[in-house]
Amino acid sequence: MTETGTENDVLLERHGAVAVIRLNRPDRLNAFTDEMGERLISLFDETDADDDIRAVVLTGTGRGFCAGADLAAGGDTFVLDEDPETGGTPPDLGGRVTLRIFRSLKPVIAAINGPAAGVGVTMALPADIRIAADTAKFGFVFTRRGLVPEACSTWFLPRAVGISTAVEWTVGGRMVPVAEAHERGLVREVVPADRVLERALEIAEELVAGTAPVSVALTRQLMWRMLGAPDPEVAHRAESIGIHVRGTSGDVREGVESFLEKRDPKFPDRISDGLPDLFE
Repeated sequence: MTETGTENDVLLERHGAVAVIRLNRPDRLNAFTDEMGERLISLFDETDADDDIRAVVLTGTGRGFCAGADLAAGGDTFVLDEDPETGGTPPDLGGRVTLRIFRSLKPVIAAINGPAAGVGVTMALPADIRIAADTAKFGFVFTRRGLVPEACSTWFLPRAVGISTAVEWTVGGRMVPVAEAHERGLVREVVPADRVLERALEIAEELVAGTAPVSVALTRQLMWRMLGAPDPEVAHRAESIGIHVRGTSGDVREGVESFLEKRDPKFPDRISDGLPDLFE
């Protein structure tokens, strides 16, 4: 993939307790570059480390969310060097981005403000909630470029829309209208294009109002990790650890006391102080 671009190709904005990570190459429909991928990873590191950020919204500038990989290099776009550390297959950058979003300690909402194709749609799959503009459409177009799906989408997509729809969309590679994406569960709701970011911010604020940051981070981990658990016994063990270690926390004391006293809670625990391991 091309390595052209600047730091301004992905921006971090603050909206109170919500961070907005914005793809910002509107003249190229926010086409994805290597530099953009590395910056996305870095910005999610930044939002995780900032206790004042409670949720993250991922969106794009202009009329498109992301057109997929920048194809400026032509037929050599997907020719990659061997991994310098192992000498073997290099890790897919799109996959590194989606895994970083998957590991986020804050809830993630994708505000898909327009068309999304290739990595432009697969990077949105590890978001917890996807809101789409009425101008959006989605293309898992890999087979039409001679490729296979990437960015861990063969794990994420069937879990979002079911195996039959996932195979249909990825094997055929057609552009999926936003109404179909909504009907089949890829997006939660469809709103006018000029409302998509506003709506995503509203949902983000609803998620974090009155909730304990540490408990939010652990709950998100539990939900995603249990998708791959072989049976409910795994969930029972992880949840039991969580109830045990959180039961004596200042957060739980504050949560109970504030409820009994009919006031808003002020949770004392901070993510930056470390999270308990629920998956030992």
